[in-house]
Amino acid sequence: MSSVNKIPNGWIETTLGLIMEISSGKTRPKIEGGIPIYGGNGIMGYGNKGNQEKASIIVGRVGAYCGAVYLEKKPFWLSDNALGVLNNLDSDLMFLYYKLISMKLNNHAIGGAQPLVTQTLLKELEILIPKSIEEQKVIANILTAFDDKIENLEAQNLTLEQTAQTIFKEWFGKYQVGDELPEGWRVGKIEDLLEIKYGKDHKHLKAGRVPLYGSGGIMRYVEKPLYDKDSILIPRKGTLSNLFYLSQPFWSVDTMFYSKIKRSFFGRFTFLFLKSIDLSLMDVGSAVPSLTTQVLNQIPVIIPKDEIAIKFNKIVSTFYEKSETNNFQIQTLKQTRDTLLPKLMSGQVRVKM
Repeated sequence: MSSVNKIPNGWIETTLGLIMEISSGKTRPKIEGGIPIYGGNGIMGYGNKGNQEKASIIVGRVGAYCGAVYLEKKPFWLSDNALGVLNNLDSDLMFLYYKLISMKLNNHAIGGAQPLVTQTLLKELEILIPKSIEEQKVIANILTAFDDKIENLEAQNLTLEQTAQTIFKEWFGKYQVGDELPEGWRVGKIEDLLEIKYGKDHKHLKAGRVPLYGSGGIMRYVEKPLYDKDSILIPRKGTLSNLFYLSQPFWSVDTMFYSKIKRSFFGRFTFLFLKSIDLSLMDVGSAVPSLTTQVLNQIPVIIPKDEIAIKFNKIVSTFYEKSETNNFQIQTLKQTRDTLLPKLMSGQVRVKM
């Protein structure tokens, strides 16, 4: 713990056990329903009942995601691989949520192959917090404002994506391979539209400003791009349905495919077509779901005549341009929030009351 002269004015030294209440989860219900079930990796399914009624913090208890922190404001089921956290009279729930995130609880885990965060471990962790609940709330409100804006922008992007998918289905979804097609349309393969390439290892890359993409999105920023033109990214292993359309320079990890779009006005069409099919059905892996270039290249696709593709691309591109603007704002907000977080949580940056 910091020496006394480093404690910000109005803050106190304490332990997590003195400012919060911790509960253990239970085996998930067997009957499915609409109530979220939380594990160490967030929502792991939905059941017919909950065992937590109040707004709560969830902390991953065991395994790769031990120490992960989530917030749920509606009733939910806390599973036995997570811990539930409530504030007490000395703390504000939202402040406590951000405090736990800032503490990187996974670094405190015990055990080797199967890391573990226990109630006892959490309760004994020493921290600094504002003594005033009001100051805690003001700090939490600053960080919540960032998260609310990020959530709103992400919701906008989801709506834009759903609108583009709806237009795609209206224009092209009524035709199947084997149907009589409009004049100038044909049945082709994905290799007619894309040149699919393997991503590359990134461990040697220094930090920079170019986004590095994995199957979950941006992993970090690196010094140089692997490719600098429009591209569709397709996971090669793991979650095969998480596709990205990029129009900025990027680097793609070696468990992803990236692509060179052979005719630019077919880019959005091809992306939405791939989003409309279940790539997991083409899995050639065993323990880990996997795709190959051979499988992707041979996927049949109904290709409209150029004039239709150009018109479609012009319409949906406006949605994606707005989405890209939103994504830039999201990344900026996240970086600012993540920079502020440790400073606000340590008292290095103080707030006006």
